[in-house]
Amino acid sequence: MPIYKMEGKKNGKQKYRVRINYVDSFGKAKQLDRVAYGLDEAKELERKLQASMCDVEPGIGMTVSELFEEYIKVKRSEVRETTLDKFIRNVRYHILPILGEYKLKKLTLPVLQDWKTKINDKDLSIITRQNLYGELRNLLNYAVKMEYLSANPLLKLGNFKATLELEQTKEMDYYTADEFKQFISVARNCAIEAQQSGNYFEWNYYVFFSIAFYTGLRKGEIHALRWCDINGEYLSVTRSIAQKLKGEDRITPPKNKSSIRTLQLPKPLLKILSEHKERCKQFDNFSENNLICGADKSLRDSTIQKRNVKFAQLAGIKTIRIHDFRHSHASLLANEGINIQEISRRLGHSNVEITWNTYSHLYPREEERAIKILDKIV
Repeated sequence: MPIYKMEGKKNGKQKYRVRINYVDSFGKAKQLDRVAYGLDEAKELERKLQASMCDVEPGIGMTVSELFEEYIKVKRSEVRETTLDKFIRNVRYHILPILGEYKLKKLTLPVLQDWKTKINDKDLSIITRQNLYGELRNLLNYAVKMEYLSANPLLKLGNFKATLELEQTKEMDYYTADEFKQFISVARNCAIEAQQSGNYFEWNYYVFFSIAFYTGLRKGEIHALRWCDINGEYLSVTRSIAQKLKGEDRITPPKNKSSIRTLQLPKPLLKILSEHKERCKQFDNFSENNLICGADKSLRDSTIQKRNVKFAQLAGIKTIRIHDFRHSHASLLANEGINIQEISRRLGHSNVEITWNTYSHLYPREEERAIKILDKIV
């Protein structure tokens, strides 16, 4: 922390430059220059500057964009790559364009309310808006944890709310058992026709949609299934494949610890898988480590969606999203009164509350049965 003699004097005292080198709370090297007259005054100034640097408040001057960059560096080793990738895309598209240049200390309630208003003006579903709130909340919670903020101001505003109760479930669609039978019958017929022309690969799509409906697995979990994951009547789910990350397909752990699970397979699906395995064995490169759908490479998401639309149109039924086959599985079980805990386990949810919040409206009314039980107490 040098003191430099400079040209010039004031009131007979020599001019000095006092320079302080320091590292700010973000780990960045900084310099601070000041001028003093007289050597004693320069030394006293140097002492005061050094003391002030020790009292710099953490996070002072940090912007939301800088917080975001620090946050993702920390989270790279803590969350799944696909989860982090989605978070980064959402923040860069919906949060940083509005709040990125704001300093953390300037994130007042009016500023954050303005962000919510602008997000509400976008053509986004209530689920998407609530997810964006959650991502900004987590970002600011990290700032509180690191003592860059004393409290999270976003919490005072609360999450986005649906204007109608139905809006919260409008994104969820599903096939009934009869609709699925129509859909999968068309898929099977298409595979048979393709096989007659020597194309056995089409069977993979028939099997993919069958697994999706009968197990409720996530798309990435189905992509990652290998023949060695089947043991008799049981299927082990231990991995997932992500296709949306840069580069090649990425094998990752399932979404959470509860997603690592073993499921007993129903007889119709066992029959479908057994037939498919016999078809696959006809080819020289068959191995128990082969993917069930696709052998050496997972089916492409874009092609699966094209088959999804094609089969639904040929069956004369509505088209649902790929993820809605998972909803179809859960909805079928819920309508039959299967315990919510078992549905949660089969879906690999991290807790039962997620399952209940999503599917509780599908459960049969129990009011009459409850009244009959109470009527007996006399």
